[in-house]
Amino acid sequence: MRDLDFPGGTAVVTGAASGIGAALADGLARRGADLVLLDRDADGLAAVVASIRARHLDREIHTYVVDLADAEATDRVAAEIRHAHPRIRLLINNAGVALGGRFDQVTLDEFLWVIEINFRAVVRLTHALLPSLKAEPGSHLVNVSSLFGLIAPAGQTAYAASKFAVRGFTEALRHELVDDGIGVTSVHPGGIRTRIVANARVGSGVSLEEYGVGSRQFEKLLTIDPAVAAEVILRGAQRRRGRVLIGWSAKLPDLLGRLAPAGYGRVLALGMRPRPARVPAPRPAPTAPPVGAQDAPVPTGVADAAGSAPDDAVGREPGRPA
Repeated sequence: MRDLDFPGGTAVVTGAASGIGAALADGLARRGADLVLLDRDADGLAAVVASIRARHLDREIHTYVVDLADAEATDRVAAEIRHAHPRIRLLINNAGVALGGRFDQVTLDEFLWVIEINFRAVVRLTHALLPSLKAEPGSHLVNVSSLFGLIAPAGQTAYAASKFAVRGFTEALRHELVDDGIGVTSVHPGGIRTRIVANARVGSGVSLEEYGVGSRQFEKLLTIDPAVAAEVILRGAQRRRGRVLIGWSAKLPDLLGRLAPAGYGRVLALGMRPRPARVPAPRPAPTAPPVGAQDAPVPTGVADAAGSAPDDAVGREPGRPA
């Protein structure tokens, strides 16, 4: 299969108002693609479009404000896109949400909210727009799964279930669509610096204190710029790669899951366990030099006359690094 050709084609991107989605829209515009952008954040979407149009006056851009948790609204928008764009060269299902809490800490409605957006919306949009992809020679489909579509840590039951589903759906489609000349890529980002943690819902049974500790630990892993992630995704799609892993924060856990498929949970638990702060041992104070020997070296390891260490030698607990 030849490389994906971007210029002059229509690219559909969900979750395009921020993060990876906004960076994908920008990267596609730079490559000469016309855009169809979806998001529930109308203001964020408008800002992305204004930025792109300021630099790419010749790009054709259409936007749809839709909450992908609303199945009827998603189906309606998908039908509108198919009618307006009977030929689509690239579909990127990028939108996603997160939910904090173990399975016994979230309600069924909260769990299914994640499944509806992260998986069922991917299925709905792909099913509705597949005829437009088939009508465009050399088209391509990209579904953004996750690091948690490779491994499934505790506290991520809903998110991991949705992202493993995306992965399985995408891999099966890759085999089904090869004879149609449609490339299919499953993307597994590691720690991308987006607002997915800040915007995540908290399960009804999770205390704010518990969630705060977990989210602060997780946010430390979010180090990769969304623009870098977008470039990796677009290069992978262009080269028709079946799977794209972004960053060592995805590649190492993927390897761990392969080497210890039933035991990696213990390793993850150890890695996420808070480390106790180190308390330095008190330093003894130097003694005063004898009279007439002020220029001699001051001996160490001897307490002061009162037998106590000076104030600055008392062991103080340093703050843990951020």
